[in-house]
Amino acid sequence: METRKFPSLNNNNNLESSNSVRENLVNKHGPNTRRSGFKDSVFAFLGRLMPGKKHDGGTRSEEEEKVYSWLYALAQSEDDLVFEYVRSTERVCICAGLSFTEAERRLRESGPNVPLDYTFPRWWQLLWNAFFHPFNIILVVLTAFSFVSRDYPNGSIMLILVFISVSLRFFQEFSSSKAAMKLSEFLKCPVKVQRCAGRVVQTELIVQIDQREVVSGDIVSFGPGDLFPGDVRLLTSKDLIVSQSSLTGESGTTEKTAHIKEDRTTPLLELRNICFMGTSVVSGSGTGLVVSTGSKTYMSTIFSTIGQQKPPNAFEKGVRHVSYVLICVMLVLVTIIVVFEYFESHNLTESLLFGISVASALTPQMLPLIVNTSLAKGALAMARDRCIVKNLSAIQNMGTMDILCMDKTGTLTMDRVIMIDHLDSWGLPKERVLCFAFLNSYFKTELKNPVDDAILAYVYTSGYRFEPSKWRKIDEIPFDFTRRRVSVIIEKDSNAKDRNHDCLDRFMVTKGALEEVLKICCFVEHVNKGVSLPLSLEDHQRILHMGEELSNDGLRVLGVALRRIKTETSGGGAVKDETVESNMVFLGLVTFFDPPKDSAKQALWRLAEKGVKAKVLTGDSLSLSIKVCKEVGIRTTHVITGPDLELLDHAAFHETVNRATVLARLTPTQKLRVVQSLQTAGDHIVGFLGDGINDSLALDAADVGISVDSGASVAKDFADIILLEKDLNVLAAGVQRGRVTYGNTMKYIKMSVVANIGSVLSLFIATLFLPFEPLTPRQLLTQNFLYNVGQIAIPWDKMEEGYVKIPQRWSPKDLPLFILWNGPVCSLCDIATLLFLWFYYGAYSPLDAKFFHSAWFVEGLLMQTLIFHMFRTEKIPFIQDVASWPVICSTVLVSAVGIALPFTPIGKVMKMIDLPLSYFGFLVVLFLGYFSLGQVVKRIYILVYKRWL
Repeated sequence: METRKFPSLNNNNNLESSNSVRENLVNKHGPNTRRSGFKDSVFAFLGRLMPGKKHDGGTRSEEEEKVYSWLYALAQSEDDLVFEYVRSTERVCICAGLSFTEAERRLRESGPNVPLDYTFPRWWQLLWNAFFHPFNIILVVLTAFSFVSRDYPNGSIMLILVFISVSLRFFQEFSSSKAAMKLSEFLKCPVKVQRCAGRVVQTELIVQIDQREVVSGDIVSFGPGDLFPGDVRLLTSKDLIVSQSSLTGESGTTEKTAHIKEDRTTPLLELRNICFMGTSVVSGSGTGLVVSTGSKTYMSTIFSTIGQQKPPNAFEKGVRHVSYVLICVMLVLVTIIVVFEYFESHNLTESLLFGISVASALTPQMLPLIVNTSLAKGALAMARDRCIVKNLSAIQNMGTMDILCMDKTGTLTMDRVIMIDHLDSWGLPKERVLCFAFLNSYFKTELKNPVDDAILAYVYTSGYRFEPSKWRKIDEIPFDFTRRRVSVIIEKDSNAKDRNHDCLDRFMVTKGALEEVLKICCFVEHVNKGVSLPLSLEDHQRILHMGEELSNDGLRVLGVALRRIKTETSGGGAVKDETVESNMVFLGLVTFFDPPKDSAKQALWRLAEKGVKAKVLTGDSLSLSIKVCKEVGIRTTHVITGPDLELLDHAAFHETVNRATVLARLTPTQKLRVVQSLQTAGDHIVGFLGDGINDSLALDAADVGISVDSGASVAKDFADIILLEKDLNVLAAGVQRGRVTYGNTMKYIKMSVVANIGSVLSLFIATLFLPFEPLTPRQLLTQNFLYNVGQIAIPWDKMEEGYVKIPQRWSPKDLPLFILWNGPVCSLCDIATLLFLWFYYGAYSPLDAKFFHSAWFVEGLLMQTLIFHMFRTEKIPFIQDVASWPVICSTVLVSAVGIALPFTPIGKVMKMIDLPLSYFGFLVVLFLGYFSLGQVVKRIYILVYKRWL
């Protein structure tokens, strides 16, 4: 490898200038800046020269501003100053690069070269976080009391529920944590670096090391297929083409060159002398100076939040809040009941046992099982729709989601280029244009791309017969990003029999960017006269204007040109002189389009009907994005680009993001900020659909991260849901299933809290007036057990159509209001039963305790079982709306067991007696009255608050 000689190392003037800069920095910021603090000093120094503007309302962090300022400064500096900034070469060293000793010291100082500097929680920390939840604490405490009181069945049930809840949460969080660790591995690759060796005479060696061992100041060499191990300032380059799709998400490539100085106005990812960590070399070669590694790279600013634990969503916060409320209510009521019982019976053991039973009845023990069963059922249903759910809580978030952000390519479009038309210079279809565009793509061998495949597919499927076998390729001038065109030299095969065709001689056929093709054309084919005429300025402007109009329509436009080459020009062999691309005849242009999916418009309409707004976040051009969005029915009245977003202040940024439906030319960081803006300033539940590494930030931040099976592994790791087919119809179905899951969960929460609190209040009131316990501890636990068993069928219930049409959100004020309105109705029925038993049957003395226990047991169980049918629908239960058959069967079964239990031997063991028929007549009247009064309260509640569940 030829060693590059750097002028700064041999020029005393340059050395003095560079040293003076360093000395000034050292004097300003202290002597320690020569070591680890030197780069921070440079940041501060450059910040004074070029203060970094915090765009989009100051959302960019201080670390990001440092990275941006550092890279811009290096892009604007000469090579010698860049070497001085990163201290790549000691003054006594005559070769370029770091010594092995210095590289090892820097590696110890800066740590391994990985883009994330994040400490992942240990498994025991995740297990503790999963366990330490107030609801679990309640059940564990009750379990302990149950075992102390020798109530082993009830204690075992509660312990099993805790185990299921903790296990599910632990495995979900453990899987998410492991996914973040994979990011540090996907860049693992060998890197060629230039190091100085020798004690007396130092020489340059090219060594191959692991990417994790690269340090700032290393000189690296690279070729096709190599990944950049850090942010690199180019030193030499030869036809260097780089893919930045890992950062931008776009499949296009970028030309990079060392021999240029950039300015501050150039967007960061468009700096031509800076290559970024994680990007790859498509073609060409070069050397570069590593200026940033690990957490100091641009990639680290993109992925800085990945792997960190997400805050709990509104539903999780709501359940936690309910748990705290239940703890407070439980402590107050149970304490009072235990005190009253003790004064009545003077038996502390019996009083404590009854208090534990009341606390158990107050706790919605089936909540974790109902929630997880509902989520698991939704996950299985979505799996049948070829949609894999990794994080169960994402199903609930899908039910509350009201904005879906998505990329354009592959989501709204087919992610493949198709050819649309072949036009001459007047915009008329011309077969001759297609013929030579086809021959160019057919014989082209280097850097095949989807455009060539689209041309070939168009010709083969449209019935054209251009017979490429009659042609022979002589040479090719490959595509490069300076010329932006490709040319092939072809001639008619000598064995061809048709000698009357106008293409008997050797031809050069050129295809490429319209502007670049026009630059080499001096003639234009006249459509009417059939001859080539000089390309006038008017023709030139007309063709460019036509191309611009087609581009504004969302089409990609390429020009096609032709030149007849005399045999003596080529010498009968290959053409090596690129100046042969001149004096060409402009034939016309070909247009391409990535068509929208047939299902996209229907799916977006279904999402809109469900109150989910679609926003397109893409790195593509604005005109192409608008074209596609119009095709699929997305409104394009408010659009903006990433560079324009950078210029907005805080308030304008949030307002624009909330209003815009199409946001084009976005960087990964901008996608993240858009998602965060919608979540915070807009108070939306945001879903994000992406499949690239560049989408990982937004996927991790979104409330619902969605990727596809064909997406990048990192994107799939951080997604909550993976689509086996990139079809928005699957998401529309998932939104509906999410709302059904959320609705059924809310049914149980509201019903159980109202029923349990109402039941405990009734027990408390009865305890005040009766000389005995309203129910024995065993009867109370049995009633609670049967009631809980009956709720297992709730996840299989259906939801009303009106409920699933709009996004559902947890409201912290909703549950207390719901309890205040509906709780007294339940307690009123229990009190009516108490009065009926007292006055009609005279069951108020200890002698009548068994009868009272049996009657109160049946009424309480039926009330708690039937109340679900009142709460599950806004309509009149059993008349206007009927529950699903699993719920009906569960209700009938539990009610039958509860009614029959006093008549069975088990009931006798539990100290129950047979109930008279008249009591069941009273229960019929009681529940008819309850449903009538409950429906009146329901209608008033809906009228006041405009919602029910």
